[in-house]
Amino acid sequence: MLKKFYPHSYAVSVFSIDYQKLYDKGYRAIIFDIDNTLVPHGAPSTAEVDALIASIQKMGFKTLMLSDNYEHRVLDFLKNIDSMYINDAKKPDTANYFKALEMLGVQKNEAVVIGDQIFTDILGANNSGIDSILVKFIRRKNETKIGKRRRAEQIILWFYARNKSCFNRLGDVYLKENKEYVVE
Repeated sequence: MLKKFYPHSYAVSVFSIDYQKLYDKGYRAIIFDIDNTLVPHGAPSTAEVDALIASIQKMGFKTLMLSDNYEHRVLDFLKNIDSMYINDAKKPDTANYFKALEMLGVQKNEAVVIGDQIFTDILGANNSGIDSILVKFIRRKNETKIGKRRRAEQIILWFYARNKSCFNRLGDVYLKENKEYVVE
């Protein structure tokens, strides 16, 4: 029952993923969530994120931002990034995951979804048959409270880390200096 909520891999951040290893495994497109995955909620992109997306694209990946936000928020984030996007995605509904594959011109097995929420990003990817990487959500400085959904995610991650048949199904896709697995 919980398996539909399990990511294929779990990384500390988008910066701890070895994208060359993903490319070598046959992935050709990355579908990113924006808020709390790439930047804190509502924040503009950073030079570091801009450089990461550019390097991923230079490697040969196509990228698409899949966001539940309004278009103006997504376009503000993409100011310095050349990427396709779908706004108001209504995740975890699978319709826009399939639309993303079509826009990217790839099959399910050539794409990976990277996001910070199990009940939206990961569940939508899994229900669509697309591999997924959960990243630890980005908190703002001084943010101490987390919602009920985040607490429920912690319980799911506890079970995920102990399920050997589901844990880390993508194999080693981490940078050497970031090989830690985050399970709170």
